[in-house]
Amino acid sequence: MEDELDNQIDLLHEGYVALRDKLIGWFETLVAMLPNFFLAVIVLLVFYFIAKAIRVGINRALTRLVDNRNILELATQIIFYVIMIIGTFVALGVLNLDKTVTSLLAGAGVIGLALSFAFQDLATNFISGIFIAVQKPLQIGDLIQTHEYIGYVKRIGLRAIDIENFDGQYVIIPSKDVFQTPLLNYNRLNHRRVNLPIGVSYGDDIEKVERLLYDTIRNLEITRDDYTDVRIDFDGFGDSSVNFIVRFWINHCDQPSYHRAYTQAGIAIKKAFDKNDITIPFPIRTLDFGIKGGEKMEQQLAILEKLGKGK
Repeated sequence: MEDELDNQIDLLHEGYVALRDKLIGWFETLVAMLPNFFLAVIVLLVFYFIAKAIRVGINRALTRLVDNRNILELATQIIFYVIMIIGTFVALGVLNLDKTVTSLLAGAGVIGLALSFAFQDLATNFISGIFIAVQKPLQIGDLIQTHEYIGYVKRIGLRAIDIENFDGQYVIIPSKDVFQTPLLNYNRLNHRRVNLPIGVSYGDDIEKVERLLYDTIRNLEITRDDYTDVRIDFDGFGDSSVNFIVRFWINHCDQPSYHRAYTQAGIAIKKAFDKNDITIPFPIRTLDFGIKGGEKMEQQLAILEKLGKGK
């Protein structure tokens, strides 16, 4: 029993000595690393103030070139964090943690690769938003049509473009959809063309109709009178009418002005037609009887009547 107790005491003593030596080693290492630790903290502080100063300077410089606050903040934040990451690696190097730096770099590469696959759509939207902010194909308040949506731009973000459609609905469109699909911006030009289809009866004088349409639209106040002119284009022979398209330009590009011009032109044409006895025909359907066609209903009734008498 005494030998077993002595063995346990010896084991406890050896464990105590090992623990004491380990703690003393850690303490000596900590004391030896204190100068490097304080130096690493100083390095981080220096890089922090440098990154902050560079961010402020770049913010002031880019404010003159970039109107979009989102892309400006994104650029300055990226520069700030890049400088801070460099400062962190320098501080780890001061602490003689070169292997840790290598492991961090390797881990960052693996994590970055994984995140690039996981957030591919998100990254695409951000990159598309950056290109939209730089190229400026649209601005707040513009009337645009893209990806089967039409409305006024309310917000231009890096991830999405917000528009309000004509029904008062707020639509959020991903930036990649705006960047990768055709974009129709009505506000890029200060004028817009109105195309108004119209049909007249086959019995009317076509040349008279053409002159009347031209004079009617030309005399409207909404029509531009600079280099543009009213066009009356033939659009084919319809089932019950001869069809034309009246094309003219207006000095506004917004949708309410377009609809007002369309309505005023339609009212003016209807009044002019009524005054000059020109008919806008209703749809006409011709009933054709007989197997071979071209026979009238009276003929078919007479044939049926004879057949009935014969019986």
